[in-house]
Amino acid sequence: MTSTVVWGTGNMGRAAIRAVDAHPGLELSGVLVHAPAKDGRDAGDLAGLDHALGVTATRDVDAVLAARPGAVVYAASGDLRPDEALADVCRALRTGAVVVSPALYPLYDHRSAPPEFTDPVHTAIEEGGGSLFVSGVDPGWANDVLPLLVSGLGTRVDVLRCQEIFDYSTYDQEDSVRHLVGMGHPLDYEPLMLADTIPTLVWGGQVRLMARALGVEVDEIRETLERRPLTTDVTTAAMGDFAAGTQGAVRFEVRGIVGGEARIVIEHVTRIHSSCAPDWPLPPGGGAGAHRVIVEGRPRIEVTVQATDEGGNHAAGGNATAVGRLVGAIEWLVAEPPGLYDALDVPLLPATGRLGRKQP
Repeated sequence: MTSTVVWGTGNMGRAAIRAVDAHPGLELSGVLVHAPAKDGRDAGDLAGLDHALGVTATRDVDAVLAARPGAVVYAASGDLRPDEALADVCRALRTGAVVVSPALYPLYDHRSAPPEFTDPVHTAIEEGGGSLFVSGVDPGWANDVLPLLVSGLGTRVDVLRCQEIFDYSTYDQEDSVRHLVGMGHPLDYEPLMLADTIPTLVWGGQVRLMARALGVEVDEIRETLERRPLTTDVTTAAMGDFAAGTQGAVRFEVRGIVGGEARIVIEHVTRIHSSCAPDWPLPPGGGAGAHRVIVEGRPRIEVTVQATDEGGNHAAGGNATAVGRLVGAIEWLVAEPPGLYDALDVPLLPATGRLGRKQP
């Protein structure tokens, strides 16, 4: 059994606690929280389970890492605090732990990441002997292992497209939705996530990673961006009111240009309500979220994945699958030499030992 700590108990952390608890090869040994109100609570309570897990959450990072856990699921957000998230991850690596995380966008493809991100990680690994695997919250498998797998079914591949189609109305992360993405702001407001070059910073690594797997060189990465206003006021249960005339939907693409053509595309279509931009792609059946891979070529192939969790919530379902990819990689990483790994290194493993297994 690998003793495993979950660091952060937000949208990703809740799913991480459940995933670690359900994994027969892992033992939840600690939970780290930031908010004083969560300090001292049982991990099962924080994860939304109907039973206690016997692990008490704490804010004492030193004490938890001093116990030298075998693995750390770093589930705290790095959206608005990338330097702090990097420092936390390196701190865990110096204890010798295997660390998995969605928080560090530039390390989706560490081979193309800037040295200010990779150098501290390599130093921490050399000092402590740990390992790091970063995969996306959006979720990462939808922009790497799934499209690459599906591409292998074609005889000719012209364009490989990855789509995330998402309705934010059920997402409980107001700072990111309003300020990072811009929902509810006037259209002359420039949200950080949509600023020029930022989508490439976040998703460009995955474009390059897929290109490397496909054996092609990306000449450049280009971005497209469209924004639409709400036509009526909208009220969401989790985040409150969004006024007519403010941003209600956004669509952007991160395009990998190969031989002068967009050949590898990561596209996001996000709304605060399904009534906004109805002419843009929608999830099948009117659901709140979907991840789709489209292989334009011969044959044309389209695969759509929809996941729900926490009472049918698509946002929670996406988080859970992202976490499942990360937590499912821990045992493999523990058996491998220390190092910095990416999605092409780490296999997508079956749920061995979890079929029909009930949590205590």
